[in-house]
Amino acid sequence: MLKRLIVVSFVLAFLAAARVFLRGRADTALEVLALRQQVAVLKRRRPRPPLSALDRLFWTVLRETWARWEDVLVIVKPETVVKWHRAGFRLYWRWKSRSRGGRPRIAEEIRVLIRRLAQENPDWGAPKIHGELQKLGFVVSERTIARYLRRIQRRGDPGKKWLAFLRNHREAIVAFDLFTVPTATFRILYCFFVIEHARRRILHFNVTPHPSADWVVQQLREAFPEAAPIVM
Repeated sequence: MLKRLIVVSFVLAFLAAARVFLRGRADTALEVLALRQQVAVLKRRRPRPPLSALDRLFWTVLRETWARWEDVLVIVKPETVVKWHRAGFRLYWRWKSRSRGGRPRIAEEIRVLIRRLAQENPDWGAPKIHGELQKLGFVVSERTIARYLRRIQRRGDPGKKWLAFLRNHREAIVAFDLFTVPTATFRILYCFFVIEHARRRILHFNVTPHPSADWVVQQLREAFPEAAPIVM
């Protein structure tokens, strides 16, 4: 029995030596480097050898550069190395998207003026207030005004007022649009579309490859033949 174990051990050692001999130098060098690094970790006199940031960096880089890194990994599981890699990826993008001071706060005078305009004119939105501030010589972006308006409690709800207006006047309101449609031959067609709000009925539509002002006026005449003649 003992002789048989000796023979088996000898055969396995011979096969391992033959494998190293037949393998490329770069692959063998990487395996030796990985094993030596783990031996250095295990030589530390502690119950459970701690892994430093350099150890994690070593195996993260080795995972990306060597296909057989899992074959020689002993001190931790391969899933742990994958977690290290993902954690490093998150840290990198957290550093990449870190705050760098942000935009300067708007002056108190402008904030007071925005609040006053919003409270005195509940129907005004950010574009209207932005235009009024520009007339007064204040330099502030429309997006900043929109963000500030979200913090202000305003009288009424502009959305509900618009729904009430639409409900009361939908019999006399129509909507129209001019949009583009790409064709199978990579051409662009321009579509003119008119619909009434009351019954969602399509009043008129037409298509042209070359729209012009005269063409649009003609579409309006055809959509509303009972209206007065349209003069450009």
